Amino acid sequence: MYNVKQNLHKALDSLPAGVRLVAISKYHPADYIMAAYEEGQRVFGESHEQEIREKHEALPKDIEWHFIGHLQTNKVKYIVPYISMIEAVDSLKLLREIQKQAAKTGRVIKVLLELHIAEEATKYGLTLDACRQLLADGEWRQMSNVQICGLMMMASNTDDEAQIAREFQQAADFFDEVKALYFPDDAAFCERSWGMSDDYLVAVQHRSTMVRIGTMIFGPRVY
Repeated sequence: MYNVKQNLHKALDSLPAGVRLVAISKYHPADYIMAAYEEGQRVFGESHEQEIREKHEALPKDIEWHFIGHLQTNKVKYIVPYISMIEAVDSLKLLREIQKQAAKTGRVIKVLLELHIAEEATKYGLTLDACRQLLADGEWRQMSNVQICGLMMMASNTDDEAQIAREFQQAADFFDEVKALYFPDDAAFCERSWGMSDDYLVAVQHRSTMVRIGTMIFGPRVY
């Protein structure tokens, strides 16, 4: 087995206090997840409904599953019974569907609003103006089964560290803006999910509270 335990501790040891690790386990087998679990890791990220469902059924029930990929509305009902957080809410339509399905199960689902800051058309997410509009419209305030806990984003896929740093800082500044306007007294709105295997050390310098690390821990994906 790829040395999951050693790599997990290497990642954890490099994180400052207050930054949580989401171990991105998509395309990796359950025994890799168990190796990390046995070392105390409890938060794992997946991006395909069928894969995360199979792993949820097979693995310990105290795992916190985060859905990190682009989520289609017709898949929400399958993950709502057990998901801990949906990290990539990129539309009001998706937020409405999460509310609808969570209400049916009597659960409150934690979500992050995904920002599209990277200079790449292939990335999903709300532009900053679209996110401002969604929050200003206020429909989310009536969604009693959804809890908006912060923001997430992906930096551009580039070797230009200065550009990556600018994008993370832009996200951090935007977090401050919406926190002050819409969540000033909401302690739950605190998460800034940015940084992956290649750029997480830059991300934590720009106030990330949650990094999504996969390849560094689990190695190349097993398709």
